[in-house]
Amino acid sequence: MMMVKHSENPGTPPPALMAAMDKLIDSNIKDGTMIYTGGLAPTAQSTRVRVAKGKITVTDGPFTEAKEIVGGYAIFDLKSKEEALEKAKVFMDLHREHWPEFEGETEIRQIFAPEDFPQHQDFAQHLEVLRTKAS
Repeated sequence: MMMVKHSENPGTPPPALMAAMDKLIDSNIKDGTMIYTGGLAPTAQSTRVRVAKGKITVTDGPFTEAKEIVGGYAIFDLKSKEEALEKAKVFMDLHREHWPEFEGETEIRQIFAPEDFPQHQDFAQHLEVLRTKAS
């Protein structure tokens, strides 16, 4: 998974960036590496549900303490960290080229599934049964 982080209000992306991103997304979907992508609403439209010391609290945004937020994400099926790094560099290069004043980063995180944890094979099998029933 790749998460794009930036300040709360980076401004409106230029049309040239959006067009370049459309081409990149189309290419990633066609080559079978991109599973899903999307943008996220500003924190002013968000809510946090937190548990601390046994108590659940709900806080509506905006969150003034947030220095940077996750503004978008993409889920890929890639074979290596190197492949993920290359995809992230290409994506950030589009920002550098088409939106020079943008400041942000792409964080790459591996998504684990139950089968990645041998000690939880019963849970993995249970999920597979649920997936089969749902389809």
